[in-house]
Amino acid sequence: MPEARPPRVLVLACGALAREIRDVGVANGWDHVDLECLPATLHNTPQEIPDAVDHRLQQATSRYDRILVGYADCGTGGLLEPIVARHGAEMLPGAHCYEFFAGHELFAALHEAELGTFYLTDFLVKHFDRMVWRNLGLDRHPELLDVYFGNYRKVVYLSQLADGALVERANLCAERLGLAFEHRHVAYGEMEIHLKRFVEDAA
Repeated sequence: MPEARPPRVLVLACGALAREIRDVGVANGWDHVDLECLPATLHNTPQEIPDAVDHRLQQATSRYDRILVGYADCGTGGLLEPIVARHGAEMLPGAHCYEFFAGHELFAALHEAELGTFYLTDFLVKHFDRMVWRNLGLDRHPELLDVYFGNYRKVVYLSQLADGALVERANLCAERLGLAFEHRHVAYGEMEIHLKRFVEDAA
């Protein structure tokens, strides 16, 4: 009998998760899993995420047996989930990447303790100037800082890597925003768990 081919698996993800998903794949030897990322800048225009994902899934569904969409709802107002379901794909659980990194229980506790919280991940710390400061025009109009962050009280850095230099950079980000700082090392959290389950089920 001919040997059965392995399933064709695609993870279609937000570019802000590329390194973390790739790390999990390398650690588990997933050479049969393809990773494709949409631009991380969609993080700033979540209303564009559903159409971008829909367009790519239309192209990919005929070539893959299983597809995981590496987004949570991510500010799409519930519009992403039915698109993913229509293509027979799956998606990461939760409202934001902050939630599946932290885990539902910790994220809910943080949210309940202080609604005015601005969250950072490793990616956002590394790209703070581009994704936050310049994107919001604060480099040109610093007077807008209070407009955007006047209702925030603290920054919570949910770190993936145990990297003291990134913690220092995150603290500086909080200082630039005029907010208190808190650090929680969460590693890859429920994202890693869900990825592993998805790939194992596909096999």
